[in-house]
Amino acid sequence: MTASVDRAGLCEDCGSPRQRGQRYCLGCGARIGSRSPELEQLLRRVRAQGQDSRSDIGACGVAGGDSAETAPPAGSRRAGRRPGLLTLPSLPSSRVSAVLVLMFLGFGVLIGDVAGSSVQDTLAASSGRQVRLVLPPAAPTAATSTPEASSPSTSEPPSASAGSEPTPSAASESSSSAGASSTPASAGTKSGSGKSSSPSSSGGGGGGGGKSGSSAPAPGGSSSQLPPVKHVFVIMLSDQPYASVFGPSSSSPYLSQTLEHRGELLVRYYAVAHRQLASEIALIGGQGPTAETAANCPTYSDIAPATAGASEQVIGHGCVYPSSTQTLPGQLTAKHLTWRAYVQGMDEGADAGIGVRPAADGACGHPALGAADPSAAATPPAGQTYATWRNPFVYFHSLIDSSACAADDVGLNRLSSDLSDPKRTPSFSYIVPDLCHDASPTPCASGAPAGLPAAEGFLKRVVGEILGSKAYRESGLLAITVDQAPSSGEFADSSSCCGQPQFPNLPASTSGLGPEGGGQVGALLLSPFIHSGVSQEPYNHFSLLRTIEDLFGLPHLGYAGLSKVSSFEPSMFTAHPSG
Repeated sequence: MTASVDRAGLCEDCGSPRQRGQRYCLGCGARIGSRSPELEQLLRRVRAQGQDSRSDIGACGVAGGDSAETAPPAGSRRAGRRPGLLTLPSLPSSRVSAVLVLMFLGFGVLIGDVAGSSVQDTLAASSGRQVRLVLPPAAPTAATSTPEASSPSTSEPPSASAGSEPTPSAASESSSSAGASSTPASAGTKSGSGKSSSPSSSGGGGGGGGKSGSSAPAPGGSSSQLPPVKHVFVIMLSDQPYASVFGPSSSSPYLSQTLEHRGELLVRYYAVAHRQLASEIALIGGQGPTAETAANCPTYSDIAPATAGASEQVIGHGCVYPSSTQTLPGQLTAKHLTWRAYVQGMDEGADAGIGVRPAADGACGHPALGAADPSAAATPPAGQTYATWRNPFVYFHSLIDSSACAADDVGLNRLSSDLSDPKRTPSFSYIVPDLCHDASPTPCASGAPAGLPAAEGFLKRVVGEILGSKAYRESGLLAITVDQAPSSGEFADSSSCCGQPQFPNLPASTSGLGPEGGGQVGALLLSPFIHSGVSQEPYNHFSLLRTIEDLFGLPHLGYAGLSKVSSFEPSMFTAHPSG
């Protein structure tokens, strides 16, 4: 039952009914009944102060007018401010407000600078490096040709100064990099062009180098602004995650401190597959792994049935690719450029007694076709420092069936003499430490050092020779990276980037996370064209192959031509060689 309403007592202002004892109208808020003496005294003092203030303002010519507390006519409804409410001061002007806001923000920045962590505490700042911010490319206009319609150029590199600032383009995992790709520059086409001074004694190189490979550079990075590099060096370490090689706890101070401060660190650089051989073949041929290359090829056998799949992939089981399979060495040879693999240990400890067959001068070492490879065993033979699966060149018939293999797949001892003269330095050099110095966590012999400390001496000697050579100082690029992150154990990593495909020769991943890669390994780029910096753009071994092809004006092989695989950003190359 509802409370009774005193019909005789209605609100004088709005006529709303009120309950007994109600002191304020619920309809309009007016007070019902008389105020207490104390409240009346307080209100009189407030009104008196308000009148004095308004009189002062009016006298100064700023404001005037009737008192806001003037009572409304009798019988009328109260509108506006009700009598008895305190008069609030007016807000400051917009100019004064803006000054106050700026002062407040400045004070906040000062407090944050004192109380917050210093930028010097960050990993990038502590290394004295600049973190590179890559801006997305402008949307292509209607007159811009699509990447699919463009064709790779084989002309000489542009004559623009290498010191000019290139326009950066985007590379992203989550997009297909819609910016149109420019025609690749053909850098270094006159270097070692098949003359007697070139390191290659053979005009071979196989791989049908005259074919086009992928039809055109796919979107994902402009190559027309890459510098005129004429000599590319790749040093391939083994089986280490990014944090162990380049992270703060790296056990290789020469690599992670001395060299890292001089080059461009690619933090988000990934291997493309497990194990080592699968990623190495991807780098020189753009091929995804087979089940056998993903096991480091325990039996040295041809791939069968070797049918052609999408993106120039060879489909089948086995390890050795048919002679029709394209390779980077074949592309270089067809363009009268040179290549050489320097594989430590091949000319020092390999012999027919353990199943590896190097040429008479210790070159092109591999087992007989159909034979087991002892170096791929879980425990290699005692004293075996050369592993066939660390030499991807001997898994292509186009190379092992030609004289190019014996001439250009050689031991490490040939590197020093080739670096002594730029005319003898190959356009592309692939350098592999042996099992005792490749940074693998597995020691090559009982009691021998392993991991990064075992690679320190190798890196100091070989990198020192490269950086001191005239070929490097004038037009060189050195990339130091790792074939794969560990596939098992505490630091196992199968992450990937760049639109990692599902490799047709491997079963689909059951993790539900998409195709697996070879893990984050990082890469360090050193060049006279490069300032010290850090890149957070995603790249992988296919990206490195694509970049090398762009530098030499070559088509993109296999998965290097995927739309989400980007060449290295031209914005990395902003320095000018000092000579």
